[in-house]
Amino acid sequence: MPPIFALVDCNNFYASCERVFNPRLEGKPIVVLSNNDGCVVARSNEAKALGIAMGVPEFQIRPVLRAHQVQVFSSNYMLYGDMSQRVMETLEQFCPDLEIYSIDEAFLSLSGFTSRNLTEYGRTIRSTVKRWTGLPVSVGIAETKTLAKIANRVAKRTPDTNGVFDLLACPDRDALLGRVPVEDVWGIGRNLTRLLNQHGIMTALQLREADDQWIRKHLGIVGLRLVMELRGISCLDLEECPAPKQSLTCSRAFGQLISTLADMEEAVSSYTSRVAEKLRRERLAATVLTVCLTTNEFKEGPQYSNVLTLKLAVATDSTSDLIRSALQGIRTIYREGYRYKKAGVILTGLVPASQAQADLFDYQDRGKSKRLMSALDAINTRWGADTLHYASSGIGKAWKTQFQHRSPAYTTDWGALPIVTA
Repeated sequence: MPPIFALVDCNNFYASCERVFNPRLEGKPIVVLSNNDGCVVARSNEAKALGIAMGVPEFQIRPVLRAHQVQVFSSNYMLYGDMSQRVMETLEQFCPDLEIYSIDEAFLSLSGFTSRNLTEYGRTIRSTVKRWTGLPVSVGIAETKTLAKIANRVAKRTPDTNGVFDLLACPDRDALLGRVPVEDVWGIGRNLTRLLNQHGIMTALQLREADDQWIRKHLGIVGLRLVMELRGISCLDLEECPAPKQSLTCSRAFGQLISTLADMEEAVSSYTSRVAEKLRRERLAATVLTVCLTTNEFKEGPQYSNVLTLKLAVATDSTSDLIRSALQGIRTIYREGYRYKKAGVILTGLVPASQAQADLFDYQDRGKSKRLMSALDAINTRWGADTLHYASSGIGKAWKTQFQHRSPAYTTDWGALPIVTA
């Protein structure tokens, strides 16, 4: 049975999530900012039409935002993560095989649906996601994942498709691929685009027709697989079970510059708590911890940055153990006389928590620690992040990342439920 893939991609995901709970935003330009409200990380179509670029610092476009009454939001990752889960759970109703590719994208296998009108099925998927979650999506259908990406691009950019495009039913595929710039092909980055353009390959069609030996020489086996995918030969299967993570990170810029060791210790403790929660959600334990800090290279004044990696005595998922090591590391590399902009904690050497080897000389009661971490996670899941936290993380947290325009956590906080007025 030949494979058939559908790529379902949420349109302007972050901006669309904000609209779901505030219908007054419909038709208005929206931008979503990064941590500390620094740069634009998401835009509605209306904001794109104003020429607002991705990644531009907010202060540079402030006059445009004011002149056009652009609605500005801080990133609300709690809301976006929950809405993503709702979308994925909705998509699971339509096929048994699904790969969650990113927070706003998923591949579906439609290989057993050949008797259906796939365009109509795509429209059913689209309308159901909209009805159940309030989010608009585009659906691209093709016989390979790479072509499904291109089909999704067509669905998103061509109004006549109504958000669904089946490349299998396209009467002139060559003409369509000839209109797709090579840089828009999945897996072709800036450096490869430059190389391909230098050799006269400007479109997806020209890449598809390129000589196999030349592709293998310049792009390797991965590039050859990509070309095969453009030719309709499926080389990339669904990844229903994500590969185990190799590292976990919590690294953030401070809301205001830090110039004392006490504040730095609070921030690093807080970041370690966050990354430890991620570790336990993945059912992993870490054997290596890295801490880093840096000043703001874009401001005048003395500059300093440093990194320290520590080998942990035993593989652990305990916040207590990890904070102890992180504080040891940050005290080692911290230097007085600097104003720090950012710090981070990275966990590597990850192993399944159930397979973590014990140490003969480990004096801690690991069973007690495990029960404590389970209670900590349960309380914070039930009542909200940081309801219960380590004293070393501080209380005031003047250094905390700023979110001056963040919307409420509508779906995960009882106190933030939207108020309906008649």
